[in-house]
Amino acid sequence: MNALRNKVQLIGNLGMNPEVKVIDNGKKLAKMSIATNESYKNAKGELIKDTQWHNLVAFGKTAEIIEKYLKKGSEIAVEGKLVNRSYTDKEGIKRYISEIQVSELLMLGGKE
Repeated sequence: MNALRNKVQLIGNLGMNPEVKVIDNGKKLAKMSIATNESYKNAKGELIKDTQWHNLVAFGKTAEIIEKYLKKGSEIAVEGKLVNRSYTDKEGIKRYISEIQVSELLMLGGKE
């Protein structure tokens, strides 16, 4: 059950081209966002589509694969853990962010 303590699985489409950079230790870091979509019918029987946006980060080999193969619109399945962190922006304001740290990546959809 320990594996279930902080585990996130998502399937969605990239909302932007991944941002990839080299960090201090020489490894690559990839940042991107994906949209997940759900559909349901409300009390009136109308079809409602709900889109949620999720921030993703990946390191090392996973980031290299992301840089090479993924772009805006790509459909992917990811598994990872939810990470909350804070940082200070350029104006000196402390900001908080939640993101999924990707440990597994599966590219879905067909070849282009």
